Amino acid sequence: MTLTFVDWLVIAAYFALNLAIGVYYASRARGSTTEFFLSGRNVPWWLAGTSMVATTFAADTPLVVTGMVARYGIAGNWLWWNMAASGMLTVFVYARLWRRAGVMTDVEFAELRYAGRPAAFLRGFRALYLGIPINCIIIGWVNLAMMKILQVTLALDAAQALWALLAMLVFTAFYTTLAGLWGVLVTDLVQFVLKMGMVTALAYYAVRATGGLAALEQKVRALDAAAGGGSRLSFFPSSDSAWMPAITLFVYLGVNWWASWYPGAEPGGGGYVAQRIFSARTERDGLLATLWFNIAHYAIRPWPWILTALASLVLYPTLADKESGYVRTLMDPAVFPPALRGVMLAAFAAAYMSTIGTQLNWGASYVVNDCYRRFLRRDAAEREYVVVSQLVTVGLMLVSIYVTLHLASIEQAWKLLIVTGAGTGAVLLLRWFWWRINAWSEVSAMAAAAVVSLYLQLGLRWDSDRPRDFAYIMIVTVAITTVVWIAATFLTRAERDETLIAFYRRVRPQGPGWKPIAAQAGAVAVSGSLRVELLNALLGCIFVYSALFGVGELLLRSVALGCALLALSALAAAAITRTLSS
Repeated sequence: MTLTFVDWLVIAAYFALNLAIGVYYASRARGSTTEFFLSGRNVPWWLAGTSMVATTFAADTPLVVTGMVARYGIAGNWLWWNMAASGMLTVFVYARLWRRAGVMTDVEFAELRYAGRPAAFLRGFRALYLGIPINCIIIGWVNLAMMKILQVTLALDAAQALWALLAMLVFTAFYTTLAGLWGVLVTDLVQFVLKMGMVTALAYYAVRATGGLAALEQKVRALDAAAGGGSRLSFFPSSDSAWMPAITLFVYLGVNWWASWYPGAEPGGGGYVAQRIFSARTERDGLLATLWFNIAHYAIRPWPWILTALASLVLYPTLADKESGYVRTLMDPAVFPPALRGVMLAAFAAAYMSTIGTQLNWGASYVVNDCYRRFLRRDAAEREYVVVSQLVTVGLMLVSIYVTLHLASIEQAWKLLIVTGAGTGAVLLLRWFWWRINAWSEVSAMAAAAVVSLYLQLGLRWDSDRPRDFAYIMIVTVAITTVVWIAATFLTRAERDETLIAFYRRVRPQGPGWKPIAAQAGAVAVSGSLRVELLNALLGCIFVYSALFGVGELLLRSVALGCALLALSALAAAAITRTLSS
């Protein structure tokens, strides 16, 4: 791809705007760690929610979706669409609880809910584990994807792409270090508008190049007929699907979304999603931010990617690397206007930087708040904590560079780390609603999940890349882990009454699981109803899935069914609005 002077001017203007935002918010970030990591807990819902959406839109995300659509069709997106149920539980059940907790990070919650050495160990271990290795592996994967994009779009060799990547990484770390979460949030807003605008434009031009939506549908069906496989336009996998047999689909829809821990989709919320909830002005802002995130994430954002993916299959049917089909569409002058290439490259940079900025700030919050402040310097001045936060942000950037350079050697380790989160979700959900759960419940769940899943993969050679093996790994790991943590709960002492009473008064959880503690705590104002919140979560799933498939039907299949699904989505939204307003 040849860039003109105007293209480079657009890219330079984009970077200058991000730098200006960082400089503008620098003075706020220096005030305290609450400002640096949580923006003073004064963020409006629309900004916090948009930041969540921007963070989950990495540079590699459209390429991954293109690869899934090429291999499995539209139904391939169930690999991540299944997490919508977990997201809606976070919106209506857990967002308010997180905001009431008043902690700085989700791992700090351990010493709010529990007490003693087990709680301190749990907090410190999870902070270091999530903040450094897991966080830097995530950054490393995003770095690798961005290097691939730079090589393909700018015709750079590996060394040149690495230097270009390092420049972007250093720039992102600079404004993140300078401005803290305020800088991340506001640049996320700019970056989200830019990248959504450009992926929508690319989808329009890609579909137009195939002859329009009707022609695209016909040509995809013709490709499917020639290949002799299932329809790529189907929203659900067939019952005899090789890539998602019935048992695997059951695990995704019935088990995975609540039982498995995954960065950005933690059962009950966590990670940077929890960080945005903590930063919100009020409980209501936290709830609305998470609701907007889930609507945009599942119902709005996927279709531009999917349409471009389908168009790339029609335009380049013999392309060996299907994921690169997405980049190929923007490089093809017969598809995408050359005048917009500079803006599109800026959009890819925005997708990269929005994810990296969040990961650096979020990871530093764990290291500083839950390790340095908690175990090394408990009573230092706020200015010291802010300086250490800035140094840790730079340190994480350096570690992530090392991880990126050695990523091929740790690919298997990453797969193992992800699957070892299976089985821990139940305790993460129930710790809010059952007083008897203690720190040993969480510790034993983490240990059992790791041991069982590693044994199944390394000892019995079950391969998580094979759909049936993945399903069996999940079922066995969840079953054994659940038995272990429930046994550990009853074989160890309950948390002290004073710890439980203080937690109950502060967070005000609902449900019968707190009845013994509620009796001791006395009169505590508990707003809302757990039953209504669970109903809203169900309505939220109906709303999101109906909107998602309604738009798909309108674009590619049946206008009548699409309108009916959108009407159902509107009814669910009206019901949610009514319960929230009351």
